[in-house]
Amino acid sequence: MDREIAVRTRGLVKSYGNVQALRGLDLEVREGEIYGYLGPNGSGKSTTIRCLLDLIRPQAGLVRVLGLDPQAKPVEVRLKVGYLPGELHLDENLTGQTSLRFFNELRGRAAECAYIDELAGRLKVDLGRPIRNLSHGNKQKIGLIQALMHRPQLLLLDEPTKGLDPLMQQEVLELLREAKEGGTTVFFSSHVIGEVEALAERVAIIRQGVVVEVAEIDALRARAIRRAHVRFKQPVDGARILDLPGVQLLSQDDDSAMWLQVRGDMDVLVKTLAQFPVADIETQRPSLEEIFLAYYQSDHEEA
Repeated sequence: MDREIAVRTRGLVKSYGNVQALRGLDLEVREGEIYGYLGPNGSGKSTTIRCLLDLIRPQAGLVRVLGLDPQAKPVEVRLKVGYLPGELHLDENLTGQTSLRFFNELRGRAAECAYIDELAGRLKVDLGRPIRNLSHGNKQKIGLIQALMHRPQLLLLDEPTKGLDPLMQQEVLELLREAKEGGTTVFFSSHVIGEVEALAERVAIIRQGVVVEVAEIDALRARAIRRAHVRFKQPVDGARILDLPGVQLLSQDDDSAMWLQVRGDMDVLVKTLAQFPVADIETQRPSLEEIFLAYYQSDHEEA
């Protein structure tokens, strides 16, 4: 296996009874990148991560994590990985500090106490309190610390900012950027479009257990629909503009202004508009949310 690939799956299939969660999933995450895994609840995100750690086993397909087969070497894989599950369960009778000490013992005391304290300070969580007395958000912070504290080669995070307030969400994203700068590969699943857009370098969109798109964020936006509002200095005949490939009229205020929808490259439209007396042009880039919803539109229509 290519050592530059941190995570690879081929033809991954996993079913729960009659429900097929993964339907031949192909995935490839490069070492040192931040990779967003985007999909709604029930699309197969958590199942994928659990298969990567051999917490559950697929019925078919290949899985490699950091060059290792997690089914053959599960302990070795987990020592190199920081994992935050989507449904975090901690011993409610332990304090945060005792819980983290337990995880550190399991990993051969790989984490430094000073770094654990630094993470707790940045996330503003009291490690001396019993976990049963912590809010959902503070329990999530304990989970994040245990995933980060041993500076793993790979982070597998399932909805990492769930239950956190907006300021703390930003702190978590900053911690993940810093981990990446330190050489860690970050693979995180989410249905929060904004955090994927803010953090990920590449994104995979999963639909009904299959990855339907893998692209860099900017490339994904570039292929999507844009909107343009054009105002002219005087009334014009816009027929030549509307004949352009990929250009569609959304609305027209009068002969001096129009809203256009543009698929693909804007270059042809811009060059054509240069032949008209344009007073102003305003374009709106699509958000990742609009792109994401476009992939799932047919599912909603079927429903």
